[in-house]
Amino acid sequence: MAKTPTAPPRPVCRLYLITSSMIPDLAAFARDLEAALDAGDVAALQVRLKDVDDAAILAAVAALGPVARSRGVALILNDRPDLALRSGCDGVHVGQSDSSLAEARRTMGPDAMIGVTCHGSRELAMDAAEAGADYVAFGAFFPTTTKVTTHRPDREILTIWQETVEVPCVAIGGVTAANAGGLARAGADFVAVSSAVWTHPGGPATAVRELEAALSVVA
Repeated sequence: MAKTPTAPPRPVCRLYLITSSMIPDLAAFARDLEAALDAGDVAALQVRLKDVDDAAILAAVAALGPVARSRGVALILNDRPDLALRSGCDGVHVGQSDSSLAEARRTMGPDAMIGVTCHGSRELAMDAAEAGADYVAFGAFFPTTTKVTTHRPDREILTIWQETVEVPCVAIGGVTAANAGGLARAGADFVAVSSAVWTHPGGPATAVRELEAALSVVA
């Protein structure tokens, strides 16, 4: 009897790291980043600094960019397409109150990676996908101290998105090794993690290994 064709397994969900919002010691953070990236599979690093001037953002990209690039990790800047272009980043991530996707694309060109925050809205995500976003981000799925959040989507949004749209989705907000696997099983292509890596008591490398183990159970 002939076997019924089956769809190939979905690729394992990957890590998308986000920097701390404040980095008082770039050299020390670069060492932490090296340890994190060497500990497991990381797809992208988003440089996300708040309440700093342009010079500080450019200095962070200059310090952290070579660490990411030498390991094949995409370098994304938060909010600022102009600085992302100026500093040679691979892409930019924009929120609903930041530069528009169209503006980011005009600034950075057709080959740049552009992600869009869509909170808990499939409508916003569909608009972004149709406008050419390279990925959409849903969240915050769990309480987080990284930023103030007002949206708390259900994991079902990841499942529906995975089943209906080809554009990758990122799950963000309070992600840890304890809950990352559930987001991956629900349909996330990437999980974005910040404080769970940089403040882990065992260090960033331990955090990445734990997260990767949690994600590896997804077929």
